[in-house]
Amino acid sequence: MPFFVGSVALCLGVCLIGIGPLTNYYLSDSKARGENTMRLVVATLKGELARYERLPQLLAQQELVKDVVSDDEDPERVDAANAYLASINTLLGSSDLYVMNRDGLTVAASNYNSAVPFNGQNFSYRPYFSDALAGGEGRFYGLGTTSQRRGYYFAAPVRDDGEITGVIAQKIDLDLLEESWRAAEYEITVTDPEGIIFLSARHDWAYASLSPLSAEALQRSQAIRRYAEVPIGVLPLSVTGRYDGADLVTVDAQGGARRFLVIAQEMPDAGWTVRVLVDTASARAQAWTMVLLAVLAIALLTLGIAVLMQRRSRQRELARYQRETQAQLKSRVERRTAELASVNARLRDEVSERRSTETELRRTQRRLVQSAKLAAIGQMSAALSHEFNQPLGAMRNFAENAESYIERGRSDEARQNITRILSLTDRMTEISRTLRNFARKPRQQLGPVDLSALIAESIEVISWRLKGKAVRIDADAVPSGLKVVAEPVRLQQVLVNLLANALDALSEADDATITLTGNKTDDRVMLKIEDDGPGIPADLRERIFDPFFSTKGVGHGLGLGLSISYNIIRDFDGELRLLDASGNGATFEIELRAATGREGDHR
Repeated sequence: MPFFVGSVALCLGVCLIGIGPLTNYYLSDSKARGENTMRLVVATLKGELARYERLPQLLAQQELVKDVVSDDEDPERVDAANAYLASINTLLGSSDLYVMNRDGLTVAASNYNSAVPFNGQNFSYRPYFSDALAGGEGRFYGLGTTSQRRGYYFAAPVRDDGEITGVIAQKIDLDLLEESWRAAEYEITVTDPEGIIFLSARHDWAYASLSPLSAEALQRSQAIRRYAEVPIGVLPLSVTGRYDGADLVTVDAQGGARRFLVIAQEMPDAGWTVRVLVDTASARAQAWTMVLLAVLAIALLTLGIAVLMQRRSRQRELARYQRETQAQLKSRVERRTAELASVNARLRDEVSERRSTETELRRTQRRLVQSAKLAAIGQMSAALSHEFNQPLGAMRNFAENAESYIERGRSDEARQNITRILSLTDRMTEISRTLRNFARKPRQQLGPVDLSALIAESIEVISWRLKGKAVRIDADAVPSGLKVVAEPVRLQQVLVNLLANALDALSEADDATITLTGNKTDDRVMLKIEDDGPGIPADLRERIFDPFFSTKGVGHGLGLGLSISYNIIRDFDGELRLLDASGNGATFEIELRAATGREGDHR
């Protein structure tokens, strides 16, 4: 009994004495890792700002910028400056570029064609404008009053013959950096000189101050409209102590109070303070884990000693028992050895049989692979035949027209038709290359595609089929400038397939229309292709996208067009679906991602 009492006392002593030093040890380790994270975050922020800080000074020296500031009433200069700023902004990957006159009025901007352009907006209240107008380098960070997006601003004076005539400003978006912090182990925040959180890995901490702001601080922030009309809250944070030169704070979040070790570093050039908040719960959990492991070790040691003592008391009894059972064990071993020999023999037979089966399986597998290759070649050949029908028909039509123009001496029109034939030849080459990869996912780079322009080209490709038919294709409801993320040749292949199917459905119609309608919803673009033909029976709708399934008669198609089109749209991260028609006819809808302007333009 005294032995067990001593073990319990030792466990209590380990818990009371060891938890403090262990917590400090793991907290020190967490602090070191947090400091490494701090260095990485600060280096990343500095690198991101350094990429852009000299660009406004270089752009201010461009003649287009000087001209539009000197004469902002000339529409040609304004248009040229807008286009130049838009192209440079896309090239640099920044958020916005804009030029202001001495009064702070924006005369040209890269977002001139956006829903909320900067043109005509006055930003004279921003500090970066006044600093640049005074001949210095303007720097500022805040929430855009027009775009409602956070960013960091660089500004430089525009000089003409040594005189400052205006200011050029560049805004960069830091949202991607903030998004990368969300996967970090620690909470990361960036605050302004007033202690207001400007960037944070947590959305609910943004635009909150670390402590209640004075009236003067609020007035300073509102005067320059740093955060526009967004109300500034207060983060429920309280300092509860210090550890190794760093504050220990408690934050009352929705999930309960959390305690952090705060590691801070100033960024004087940007006017920021970067903080990495290391959750101390991990250090405490590790310390308790080690204490519990020590207690468990003591308990196991105690249990081992008790077992050893018990074994010694039974050792003499076991010796006698072993002598009695030794003879029985010997006979059992002999019987078991004989049984194992028999089992080994059976196992050898099974191994031999399995090897024979595996050899036959490999031969069968090779035959299946060869069969699959032959099936893939047949499918590819059928697809090539189907996909070349439309361009070949258009090429024949253009060739006949060119021959007629040559006979009449109209060489310019004939040259245009030959150019179209060459374009269709290039398209057939692209289709051939695409169908070579029919069995695997293509690797073409996707980018913005002008949907209305591509529809016009597709209608031109299939226009030869409209001759002599009372069928009209109406694409007026597709807005110009509507762009989607796709690959132009394969998307045109889908459009031509769908239009060709609609024309087939209207082959017996006296007066019919194929209507194309396009609209944008959030980040998706919907394109509908409707015809007023006989439609598709309800019992065939589920099979309409299956390979080699067709509602046409024998000799009128292979049933591959919709299957190929469906897989092409899926490669574009989109959907091709058959909608329930409100009346007669069939309605197909293509859903694609809307282009954001960051992808490389294909048109």
